[in-house]
Amino acid sequence: MSTDALDRTELSGALSEQWNALARLTSGLDEKQWRSPSPLPGWTVFDVLAHVVGTESMLLGEALPQADSDVHALPHVRNDTGALNEIWLQSLRPLTGEQLLHRFAEVTDRRRAAVAGLDDAAWQADIQSPIGLVPYARFMRVRLFDCWMHQLDITDALGGAAATPGMNEGGRCAELALDEIEPFLGRVVVKRGGAPDGSRIAIETTGPVVREFRISVDGRAELVAALDRPADTTIRLGSGLFARLCGGRTTADAHAGEIEVAGDRALGNRIAAHLAFTI
Repeated sequence: MSTDALDRTELSGALSEQWNALARLTSGLDEKQWRSPSPLPGWTVFDVLAHVVGTESMLLGEALPQADSDVHALPHVRNDTGALNEIWLQSLRPLTGEQLLHRFAEVTDRRRAAVAGLDDAAWQADIQSPIGLVPYARFMRVRLFDCWMHQLDITDALGGAAATPGMNEGGRCAELALDEIEPFLGRVVVKRGGAPDGSRIAIETTGPVVREFRISVDGRAELVAALDRPADTTIRLGSGLFARLCGGRTTADAHAGEIEVAGDRALGNRIAAHLAFTI
């Protein structure tokens, strides 16, 4: 993909604001709250923020800590990326929540400076990322998506929106995070959702981010600006729930009353049940 659409000023500012949102969300937590289970298997609120610290530390060039045990043996570690994440967590878990928050502030301040110091060539240069070799600009949108998803994880772990006032699931950070989901939808609806050749799929998020995803399946799935005929099935749901389903944080069955399916209900329900694509 071209990185022309990934405006450097906007994306850098959004990433910085997303780090600020994570800091606000975790500020003032007691140790019991820090160790609350999150929607991610094996991870607490502490672990979620420690994961962000570890990834941003890696991007600053810090060496991977020594592992104290075989992290591959942990049931929630499914691949090498998961193992790397767990090694960083092992090194940070002895900290208190407050100490971790200080570490997070220090690391993200250095990352802001590092991103600001990149020249245009470095912003466009290819770098290895969780989705393969991509331009640095695209990797930063992946980082924004990851950090925004972890905002949802921590919010849910702490009791949801009612328990975390001021945390907005909308706004520009959320819009950019959904932009990062979009390239994977075609493959997801065909390979996981079983959309047949010749089908037309519409997924509409109703808010706080309002978005329409139109998918045409002709040999392969393609996202299109408009369908050439009415959709075989239309799935409507909130953007936060959509992101959580794509991130494998919950299941469609657990939110049946929040998902509207029109047209071919069997196809729509099958797709909604198989949106997860993140590692």
